[in-house]
Amino acid sequence: MKRKYTLLIYTENHVGLLNRISIIFTRHKVNIESLNTSPAMEKGFHSFCITIETTQEVAEHLRKIIDKQVEVLRAFLYEENQVIAQEVALFKVATASVPDYNVIEQLVRTSNPRILAIDPQFFVIEKTGLQNEIQGFLDELTANFDVREFIQSGRVVVTRPMGKLIEILDDLEKQ
Repeated sequence: MKRKYTLLIYTENHVGLLNRISIIFTRHKVNIESLNTSPAMEKGFHSFCITIETTQEVAEHLRKIIDKQVEVLRAFLYEENQVIAQEVALFKVATASVPDYNVIEQLVRTSNPRILAIDPQFFVIEKTGLQNEIQGFLDELTANFDVREFIQSGRVVVTRPMGKLIEILDDLEKQ
């Protein structure tokens, strides 16, 4: 049965690694639903957060293949109940499409977004949340206002299992 999985991959920062990792998914015909890369907390390391929807067997197989890449320090596979996840979205709304600012105030009170910028022609709203919350907010905005731009980040996660990456890597070295 297909489910959502999150791969957290800790790597050295090398050119071409993202390309090699994405080719692994292509070869196995698995679509990447979300991808986020960033420096890790430990200096000199990078992290990849990849969300996929597939079977547990395929997800574990992909994790093992990725784990064997030279620059990969360690790849971890998590199910939905093992991570706390968020995404960020920005919405640019035409100011002229807002006849009454009370409507925006009500929207801000009920959906908890932030207004990042106000311009005579547009304003920018930021919404942080789960993918379905962001989609619901987008649906509500587009139903009532002239949304000119929308962009959504990849997923970022922290894991429920306790431990620091550096401790996990030290334990692996000892084994």
